[in-house]
Amino acid sequence: MRKAWIVAGAALAAGLSFVMLLVIGVYLVAGNLAGGMGGASKALAKGAVPAAYQELVQKWGNLCPAINPALLAAQLYQESGFNPNAKSPAAAQGIAQFIPGTWATHGIDGDGDGDRDVWDPKDAIPSAASYDCKLASYVKDVPGDATRNMLASYNAGAYAVIKYRGVPPYKETQNYVKTITSLQESFAAPVSRVDPSKQAAGAIYYAQKKLGTPYLWGGDGTAADGGRFDCSGLTKAAYESVGISLPRVANDQWNAGPHPDRDELLPGDLVFFSDDLNNSRAIRHVGIYVGGGYMIDAPRTGAVIRFDPIDTPDYFGATRVTEDGAKALPTTV
Repeated sequence: MRKAWIVAGAALAAGLSFVMLLVIGVYLVAGNLAGGMGGASKALAKGAVPAAYQELVQKWGNLCPAINPALLAAQLYQESGFNPNAKSPAAAQGIAQFIPGTWATHGIDGDGDGDRDVWDPKDAIPSAASYDCKLASYVKDVPGDATRNMLASYNAGAYAVIKYRGVPPYKETQNYVKTITSLQESFAAPVSRVDPSKQAAGAIYYAQKKLGTPYLWGGDGTAADGGRFDCSGLTKAAYESVGISLPRVANDQWNAGPHPDRDELLPGDLVFFSDDLNNSRAIRHVGIYVGGGYMIDAPRTGAVIRFDPIDTPDYFGATRVTEDGAKALPTTV
C-alpha cells in the first residue's frame, strides 16, 4: 500500500475550496476543447507495455506501413492483457492468441533460435506483426484506410474486405476495428498537448463527495460494502457517475486514454503509482488528480478517502480518460 500522508484539517478545508474552483474551470475548459489525441504516434508511451516487451513491440510495430507500435500493443493487450500464458476456450494460445492452424501457417521464428514457439513472446509478437502485414498485403488494392482494412481482415477475413471494398458491414468487425483504433491511442506517446475530457469535473465532484469515507479493500461503494471503496473502486465509480465504464483494477484503467506528461496534468486525470516504473502491469494504486500536485484517493486499510500529494518516488504516470478509450478496454483481462 502507498505510504500514508497526513493532511491537516485546515489544508483539507482549503483544498475543498480549491477543488470547487477547479471543477468550475474544468467545465469551462472542457466545453471548448475536444478530448483525445489527433492520432497514434510511432513511439510507445512510457511504460505502456511491460518492459520485457517494449523493445519487441517498438521494433516489430514498424514492420510495415499498415501498423505501428501503439496499434500492435493495443492488439496484444486486447487479445491477452500481455499474458504470455493466456489460453482461450477456443484454444487460442499465448500473448498474441494464435489458434493452432493460424500459427502453423503464419508463426515465425522471431528470435532466430531455430524454433517457432507460440508461447514465447519473442516469436509470438513478431508473428503477430508479420501476420498483420501479410493481411495488409492481401487487401492493399482495396480503397480506404490500409490499417482499418487490415484490422477488418484480421477479424472477418481478407475475402470479406475485398468483397465489400473496405470494412464489411458486420457489426462485430466494425466494433473490432473501432476498438483497436481507439485503444491504440492509449499506448502512443502524445505528440501534442492532450486536451481534457468533458467528464473530468463530474468525476472529481463524485470523488469529492466521498472524502472521509473509510477504505475497504475490494470495495465498490455498494450498500454491501457500506459505501466504502478501495483505490480503483473509487476511480471506477467516479467515472461511472459521468457515463464512462472503466475496468475494475488500476493497471487496466491505465489504458483508458492517452498519457499526459507530469507538467500537462489537468484535474480529472487518473494518476498511477507502481514499484516498477517500467511496467504498467505492476501498477498498484490510482487516484484522481485535482490540481496543485494533489489527488483524491482511497489510500489503504485504516485510512479514509482524502487528498494526497502525487509527487512521490512511486509516481508512474497519468491517463486522461476518454470515452472511446474506456470503451475499447477489454473487461475480462
